[in-house]
Amino acid sequence: MRKLSITLIAAMLFSTGTLFANDFNSPEKPTKTLSEQIGALLDKNDFTEDECGKTAEVEFTLNSEQEIVVLSVDAADSTLDSFIKSRLNYQEVELDSFKEGKKYTVKVSIKA
Repeated sequence: MRKLSITLIAAMLFSTGTLFANDFNSPEKPTKTLSEQIGALLDKNDFTEDECGKTAEVEFTLNSEQEIVVLSVDAADSTLDSFIKSRLNYQEVELDSFKEGKKYTVKVSIKA
């Protein structure tokens, strides 16, 4: 009988501990990932269907105001290079946690 009551008390403590460990103040809509935000910034382009399918590798960092600072764009086409730089450079993004000066690399593919 004593082991049963100890087991029940332990189960109650465990269940209440996990209940209070949940974060009730978390926002309903979490921030978009960085790649989703970059995709939205590069959306609605004027590339033709012949130009679609081109890819580029973009290396960037974030400054103290959470703005993208493009360091380099590795693209075979100069129009794609200038398009990415003009659309991304100094655009503000929303991140929960970021490190200022950390280098990020993302692969970009243009679609129709």
